[in-house]
Amino acid sequence: MVTDGAGLLAYALWPVLALLLVGIVLAALRAMRGPTLPDRVVGLDTVTTLMVAFAAVFAIESGEAAFLDIAIVLALVAFLTTVAFARYVERRGREGPGRADVEEEP
Repeated sequence: MVTDGAGLLAYALWPVLALLLVGIVLAALRAMRGPTLPDRVVGLDTVTTLMVAFAAVFAIESGEAAFLDIAIVLALVAFLTTVAFARYVERRGREGPGRADVEEEP
């Protein structure tokens, strides 16, 4: 039986990495299938968030600090692209077809 924290961590890392990969695949399927543009944006955001988590867990497992740098850069890029996609979806909904007769609230 494992009694120290390092041994338990060693046993837990590989299942965590496997579950993160399953989550990445499922979120990628949501991003590809849609059915709407906001669903795809949320799917892509979920994929990038899970990739950040995967890089962080892999940094712990491998002992390489470079993977943490990758995770930080990926998180920054993911945040900026999510904000850009959200603005695009918002403007598209506001200026989309059939929206001319809808009154906007101040």
